[in-house]
Amino acid sequence: VGISQLMAAMGNNAAKAKYEQKVPAFYYRPTHTDCKLLREQWIRAKYERNEFEFIEKQEPYSAGYREGFLWKRGRDNGQFLSRKFILSEREGALKYFNKQDARDPKAVMKIETLNATFQPAKIGNPCGLQITYLKDNSTRNIFVYHSDAKEMVDWFNAIRAARFHYLQVAFPGASDEELVPKLTRNFMKEGFMEKTGPKHTEGFKKRWFTMDDRRLMYFKDPLDAYARGEVFIGSKENSYTVLAGLPPSTQGYHWNHGITIVTPERKFLFACETEAEQRDWIAAFQRVINRPMRPQEYAVEAHFKHKP
Repeated sequence: VGISQLMAAMGNNAAKAKYEQKVPAFYYRPTHTDCKLLREQWIRAKYERNEFEFIEKQEPYSAGYREGFLWKRGRDNGQFLSRKFILSEREGALKYFNKQDARDPKAVMKIETLNATFQPAKIGNPCGLQITYLKDNSTRNIFVYHSDAKEMVDWFNAIRAARFHYLQVAFPGASDEELVPKLTRNFMKEGFMEKTGPKHTEGFKKRWFTMDDRRLMYFKDPLDAYARGEVFIGSKENSYTVLAGLPPSTQGYHWNHGITIVTPERKFLFACETEAEQRDWIAAFQRVINRPMRPQEYAVEAHFKHKP
């Protein structure tokens, strides 16, 4: 290592020690794979706003309560309208209201199942955030943004803080290192595939698929509020496998790169447009199938099995 690199590295570590000494455990530290917004705001938070230098200074995202207005995409018309949101750790929920003075929220999203992930390309806004939560064990999506980048990243970290405190109570023995990866998650993979129905006789239809941990969901449109269907992907110990290609008798597909997912109940057939997409999807499925199931995932699997 050259002397100048050594100096730079020391300087960098010293700067890190100074500017990052009080980063809360829940605060999201972006990597190079994250969207521009997260990376930029992290640098500004450290060096412009000195958010992590002093212990006395409590940032609003740590407070356990936050309210404000976000632009929310309408479920049916796709228009973004300003909606009031309240995140309350005490109530264990994120709520939004359709009317400024409404007493009752339009939706109550439990912190327990809440997830937030930045989706600028999909939403068509650099600050676009997708919030998902479970309603009757089905996934519901809402899409929001704020014109102010800091405001949006603060909301994101406020959601992470609320999840962190919820999980600390739910898992009293767990360390920060164990809890932090559970605060929010990006989807393992998203994109279009074709699918056929359970009898494998219907023609294949193009759908938008989202792989969220062990839930594979499909939508007619990437910005739909509800999935048309969800498939649970278990582990190989529980007889889940993924195969390239489709059974020889299969008909009605337009795309040539097939994938078969074998579950204990049935086979799911998908087709990808390109070989690269097929490869990526198989790799994503494989990652999940190779991971042993956690105790709480058996309950989710049981729920999926009893769905009509």
